[in-house]
Amino acid sequence: MKHVLVVQLARALQRKPKGVLFLDTHAGRGSYDLELAGQGDSLAREPEHPAGIGRVWPGPASSPALAEYLSIVRDFDKGVREKEKVVRTEAQEPRYYPGSPWILKILARNSDRLALCEKHPEEFRGLKSEFEFVRRVSIHEMDGYTALRAMLPPPERRALVLIDPSYEAQDETALLVGALGEALRRFPSGVYAIWYPITERFQPADFIREIAGLALPPAVTLELVVDPGSAGLKGCGLLVLNPPWRFEEEARPILAELAEKLGRLSGAAGQVRWLKPDR
Repeated sequence: MKHVLVVQLARALQRKPKGVLFLDTHAGRGSYDLELAGQGDSLAREPEHPAGIGRVWPGPASSPALAEYLSIVRDFDKGVREKEKVVRTEAQEPRYYPGSPWILKILARNSDRLALCEKHPEEFRGLKSEFEFVRRVSIHEMDGYTALRAMLPPPERRALVLIDPSYEAQDETALLVGALGEALRRFPSGVYAIWYPITERFQPADFIREIAGLALPPAVTLELVVDPGSAGLKGCGLLVLNPPWRFEEEARPILAELAEKLGRLSGAAGQVRWLKPDR
């Protein structure tokens, strides 16, 4: 869901010719070999991608944003396979998956640039190996919340800021809210997209309530619940500040399509709600 909506947000900002900064505060390693996912864990677990990208991979897609996202994933998988000389059959699921850094780079125009931040040493090494010599991409081994203070406002005066932390730290919400508040004071017109999980432990209502305490610009929440009965991850949400014109209208059919394709129970659904209306 996050990556499809990121495609939609990027394309909406690119309706104007002036360049855009894509700032990814928690960029990860850039791309992922899905066959290796989870192999380094202490406890064996089933791979997650068959219930995610594996369900939408065959297509077709009704919404343009989902169709473009699938095209990006397929082309990326094909390109890495060719580079690594990995044979693939038509029926096979994807093996190489682009994270948000690659999705944004593929979408970027010559006038756009990327700033990718990752503080975990191993993840940063992977990110550096993929983007060190890529034009108009800067990589930074630093805390993503520090990046919000250091890199905003950008010279372009236009930016899509993707904030996607792990939510593993106990004080993650406090750190995020504090950094976001300062970012909004420095650069109130930026488009901010904050991903969050929906689980029994992480209560989105509490998280949204803390965010709502800031001096917010127009803000909308988009949530997708695919497994309402799960004791673990039920779904996820994206909070978008300063959403582009008609973004929420265009997102509704995307969420409906994803709920149909990814849903595991009859209660699967997408939902769009204004936190602060755009007047």
